Amino acid sequence: MLKSERISFIQAKLSALYPDPPIPLVSDNVFQLLVAVLLSAQCTDERVNKVTPKLFSLAVDAFQMENVPIETIYQIIRPCGLAPRKSKAISELSRILVQEYDGQVPNDLKLLEQLPGVGHKTASVVVSQGFGKPAFPVDTHIHRLAQRWGLSSGKNVVKTEEDLKKFFPKESWNKLHLQIIFYGREFCTARGCDGRTCEICRTCFPKRSRAFIAKKS
Repeated sequence: MLKSERISFIQAKLSALYPDPPIPLVSDNVFQLLVAVLLSAQCTDERVNKVTPKLFSLAVDAFQMENVPIETIYQIIRPCGLAPRKSKAISELSRILVQEYDGQVPNDLKLLEQLPGVGHKTASVVVSQGFGKPAFPVDTHIHRLAQRWGLSSGKNVVKTEEDLKKFFPKESWNKLHLQIIFYGREFCTARGCDGRTCEICRTCFPKRSRAFIAKKS
């Protein structure tokens, strides 16, 4: 199967399975989305969604979060892991948003990346899911699937993001990012598929005889 054929098949299959994929992290505004995405680093969305209701009951926006003691934030978000670093980042970014952005989350990728605890992937999720601007956030799972499906060389997440943006129409990036996440969780997991099991892997590479070992990002 040619790469162009793989791309067409993958997009068609994902669109059929997930025509309107929901945003996995629960939030009521862009600030809460930013905090939730920050918490999701090395943590499942399911666990984040269990933790954030209590946190957001104390602070619904940056103005309120700025006044929540770091220790209180820490105690609430401990189940998400990396709590000392994340609680400090949440407190500091809230202060910066209040002082420099009138409490509003900027919709610019570069400005978001300057906030404490906000890397490129987190910023990409916020601009795409919070503001609807085209972006293609790539986490380790998407990085691994892109390799299995022959869409990227897999050297690092930066290269994978570049490749995916090149192969798929810009208007599809935001939805496709979510579609790949949901497909990976359901059919192409790290343990459940070795590059030869799920339908996309089997269709794209029907002659693959050995387990595919993805390169780490």
